[in-house]
Amino acid sequence: MRQYDYDLITIGAGSGGVRASRRAAALGKKVAIIENMRVGGTCVMRGCVPKKLLVLGSHFGEDFEDAAGYGWTVAEPGFDWPKLITAKNKELDRLEHVYHRILRDSGVEEITGTGTLADPHRVDVDGPDGKKSLTAETILIATGGWPKMPDVPGIDHAITSNEALDLKAFPKRIAIVGGGYIAVEFAGIFNAFGADVTMVIRAPQILRGFDEAVRDVLAEEMEKKGIIIRRECTVKSIETCAGGFSLCFTGGDEIEADQVMYATGRAPNTRGLGLEAAGVLLDANGAIQVDAFSRTAAANIYAIGDATERMNLTPVALAEAEALVRTLYEGTPTALDYTNIATAVFSQPPVGTVGLSEEEAGARGKVDVYISRFTPMKYTLSGRDEKTLMKLIVDRGTGIVVGCHMVGLDAPEIIQGIAIAVKCGATKAQFDATIGIHPTAAEEFVTMRDIWPEPGDS
Repeated sequence: MRQYDYDLITIGAGSGGVRASRRAAALGKKVAIIENMRVGGTCVMRGCVPKKLLVLGSHFGEDFEDAAGYGWTVAEPGFDWPKLITAKNKELDRLEHVYHRILRDSGVEEITGTGTLADPHRVDVDGPDGKKSLTAETILIATGGWPKMPDVPGIDHAITSNEALDLKAFPKRIAIVGGGYIAVEFAGIFNAFGADVTMVIRAPQILRGFDEAVRDVLAEEMEKKGIIIRRECTVKSIETCAGGFSLCFTGGDEIEADQVMYATGRAPNTRGLGLEAAGVLLDANGAIQVDAFSRTAAANIYAIGDATERMNLTPVALAEAEALVRTLYEGTPTALDYTNIATAVFSQPPVGTVGLSEEEAGARGKVDVYISRFTPMKYTLSGRDEKTLMKLIVDRGTGIVVGCHMVGLDAPEIIQGIAIAVKCGATKAQFDATIGIHPTAAEEFVTMRDIWPEPGDS
């Protein structure tokens, strides 16, 4: 006789939660998944997918301009923001239906509502059909993250990336506060569609944590496109004005904008879940503390994805879900390896990176650095002033390539393939022995021969 209602209850139907639930159900486990918003989570409904659709749409403006260099005559193009948002939402609806079908076909029971832990094995659900209590042998927390807003007077006037994806009217002027990947991606989107964009960052440069060359080159290219980056600048307050909103800075000056967007980080979505009462430990930022196998301090409660803040990437959440199922139900305890995980920033131009930055690698020992910077072939006839940066970092003692970084057209697509080589521990000699595909940008990664001089080298 079953001791609990379910073998597994998952709270949160994002990418990680759905993957773990359907995989467990496919192994014969009785599984329920609880969600109080749209199925698909941040990535599909409020992040990666809709954002990438807007990025793709925004590229056409430059494509129309570049076409003239290739002999095309293009009539004056027009753009309809509401039409794009409608098309984007139609695609999200389709994807959500796919997720519902996957769960249904896998035998996972979907429960709409807000789930909170009453004790280590019981979840109380408050949903449209009222309240009920469910029990499970194992509980998985996969509630993701949520935009974080600072305590600034007038912050209620600002939007986050959530609302930016569904604006009814396109802003002619937008101020984006923050310099991380979400901020630079939306700055590129709004700029490419024709808005006047001002980024406000407290730091000296955008993309903290990325390789310094990547940060500098991307900022340079963004500023060439007309994006204004106000560095070492702090917002004191946001006020309404005749022109929309006024951002007042601690230095005394101010700017006006039709829309103010904050992209100053995300926090684990763990409030109000009853985690502490169930014996789950959280850090100061609200992230769930887990061991290498995603187990919390409560032996039967696990957590994956952005709620743990180990590495906030959708493919990581999916990999954590797979590892969890192998650990719990396949008799193969599996811990995820977080080294050399590739990532991308869909800025304009985009960034792709895997492995260590030059600064990180240099702190571990002597390195050799190889850099190539060139005009993409696409722009040789159109005349667009945009450069590509490609960078290899090699451990001098072993010859192993420990970092690859790219800013430029197709960077995410190229780095995905390069990541396999880096994960396998390929050496610079093996890169050099690989015959390139010509003419491509990607071949630069296997044709760089000159070591970039260190500061002070003659």
